[in-house]
Amino acid sequence: MLPVVVLVGRPNVGKSTLFNRLTGTRDALVADMPGVTRDRQYGYGRMGPVPYVVVDTGGLVEQPSGIETPMRLQTERAVAEADVLVFLADARSGLTPQDHWVARELRRSGKKVVLAVNKAEGLDPSAAASDFHSLGLGEPLAIAAAHGDGCRDLMSVVLSDFDPEKIAAEQSPDDGRIRIAIIGRPNVGKSTLVNRLLGEERVIASDMPGTTRDSIFVPFARDDREFTLIDTAGVRRRGKVEDEVEKASVAKTLQAIDSAHVVIFVVDAHDSIGEQDANVLGLALQRGRALIIAVNKWDGIPMEQREEIRRLLELKLDFVPYAPVHFISARHGTGVGELVAATIKAYDAAMTEIPTPRLTKTLERAIVQHQPPLVRGRRIKLRYAHQGGRNPPRIIVHGNQTVHVPEAYTRYLANVFRREFDLFASPVAVEYRSDSNPYVRLKVRPKRDPSTRGRSAGRGKAQGPRKRG
Repeated sequence: MLPVVVLVGRPNVGKSTLFNRLTGTRDALVADMPGVTRDRQYGYGRMGPVPYVVVDTGGLVEQPSGIETPMRLQTERAVAEADVLVFLADARSGLTPQDHWVARELRRSGKKVVLAVNKAEGLDPSAAASDFHSLGLGEPLAIAAAHGDGCRDLMSVVLSDFDPEKIAAEQSPDDGRIRIAIIGRPNVGKSTLVNRLLGEERVIASDMPGTTRDSIFVPFARDDREFTLIDTAGVRRRGKVEDEVEKASVAKTLQAIDSAHVVIFVVDAHDSIGEQDANVLGLALQRGRALIIAVNKWDGIPMEQREEIRRLLELKLDFVPYAPVHFISARHGTGVGELVAATIKAYDAAMTEIPTPRLTKTLERAIVQHQPPLVRGRRIKLRYAHQGGRNPPRIIVHGNQTVHVPEAYTRYLANVFRREFDLFASPVAVEYRSDSNPYVRLKVRPKRDPSTRGRSAGRGKAQGPRKRG
């Protein structure tokens, strides 16, 4: 599973800026004032020697008041699920008593802690980090998250204990099985669905939220195909507090999504899709996994209400229009067989190999139907396409001025490829490459006569030197 890296520190030291830098997104809100981040923010790290899950936190405060109390609680929960902690301090403010308190709290966690001194741009790295040696957390690393300075070196240290080859093997084991991640909010029936697919009570299912504590990998066979189900923990209980149920462990869900070929997102037909559902779906979309929506407990919905629920689902899920929606009852088995068939079809689509000639012909037809826009009076020219990867299908388009292709046209091409090659339930990643022009020639200046060097144009040899004065 992917390592979980959690960014901690007192408020307003640049944790969200570093989060955006590591994920290559703008998901975390950034402002020059403390307390902007209050909840945990999750994403996939792109900068570093291995892939990982990165978590932004609101910060640790020694004596919280008001909104700082739940903010500190969220940070403590993130620390509990971390594999590595990045303790962020502020080089401009210098070492503070609050930093000493945070250092003591992080040492108490027993996790690996890497100390990063942020906002060190324009400063001598040694001088910026000198005061922070007294925290006793090893060598402080000076960085500038806003500019990216030192961030790659920081992640090399943070992830030094993780073997890239081992993580790559875990991400895509060559066992021929279809890996399915069952994700969703607590108590929507994920474990009940797993047991229905398996045909036995393999995992504990209960009406009480918090039954599933961790991700469970369960192999099984059905319809002459081999599968591995990943039943994710909807919630986890805090280790030292009895009967206190923690918020959904999003880090475990992200790890499951990364390990899967196909994601089945389970929602309760009685509940509406909320912000947390949309966030998790967005992360599945970001990771490029084939996605199927399973609306559970459909048998308990009166007939007169079903059409309205369908309409609301279409509105809430308009950002994943390619994801098919199945209405099921995990308890009674209604619609589960069709769900398995859809999963197999989605896997085959996500892993399909498309010949380059067919891709290029499809691209040519798409351009004839809808030309790329003009850029400064010149039309973008897209020449040919080939496949660059699977799960998700990745199409590489070559041409000129491809950096100017608008997002709307990229979505158009993705839809064309998905429809033409029946890439069921799968996102299509379209990337561009700008080809160099082979007809561009260097302009060679004619050699000048050394005897005319220094003479202005239009003056012949017969002309004498210009008189001064």
